[in-house]
Amino acid sequence: MFRAINQMRRFSVDLRRSGKTIAFVPTMGFLHQGHLSLMEKGKSLADRLVVSLFVNPTQFGPNEDLAAYPMDEARDLELTQKAGVDAVFIPDVQHIYPSGYQTVVSLKFLSGHLCGLSRPGHFDGVATVVTKLLGIVRPHLAVFGEKDFQQLAIIRQMVKDLEMDIDIVGAPIVREADGLAMSSRNMYLTGDQRQQATCLFQALTASRQLVKNGESSVEAITRTAASTISAVPETTIDYITICDPQTLEDVSFVSGPVLMAMAVKVGKPRLIDNMMLTP
Repeated sequence: MFRAINQMRRFSVDLRRSGKTIAFVPTMGFLHQGHLSLMEKGKSLADRLVVSLFVNPTQFGPNEDLAAYPMDEARDLELTQKAGVDAVFIPDVQHIYPSGYQTVVSLKFLSGHLCGLSRPGHFDGVATVVTKLLGIVRPHLAVFGEKDFQQLAIIRQMVKDLEMDIDIVGAPIVREADGLAMSSRNMYLTGDQRQQATCLFQALTASRQLVKNGESSVEAITRTAASTISAVPETTIDYITICDPQTLEDVSFVSGPVLMAMAVKVGKPRLIDNMMLTP
């Protein structure tokens, strides 16, 4: 385990000099099976695996849940050890953002869709911290989950634009038995809300079937999905969008594979999910 940036960097430099490849899984901690699946994928693709635990303050808005974000470092370290992680990087906030820090990494277009509309500045925080972590860890590849599809798209574009020479690998969404996408925020749900939250998956799978059956109108598909979710108590829809999976721009008709993405509050917790729809 490393807390100091120079220690983490030295570890990676030594690995590279010895000819070892490095996979990296950045997380905000409070690990669950979804995170562990990313680690498993990373281990299969490289000689050594590094995981970071860092709750990044710059990706939280003023009315979001930074102060309440769940943390359990001891449990996380136990899980990483069981997963066979070679190094865990746990930096302090003041080390990542020291006094006088002033640089922000921002993308022009991809950040302006989906969650970027209701969480201004969020993806600037994500892009900035990921840039810093990649520079410190110096991996050959980094693994991100497809549940945060917009985040994955933004990081891929950022790495391409900045010539970082790092492979960005996407890993499939890991779901509970009833379809709920695994998320650290699920712990905020009450027992009733936990059952209600399955409406996201139900709306996505129903939409996928509509498209398979020949429905091509985005308005009709999203209207049906919204009805499915709105019928469930304690739900508030932030957005339901069908878009181009490359640009994240809205489409009007389904003529090829498209991404259906949604953000829904179930009580207070804001949950996101997505699914590819293919005619």
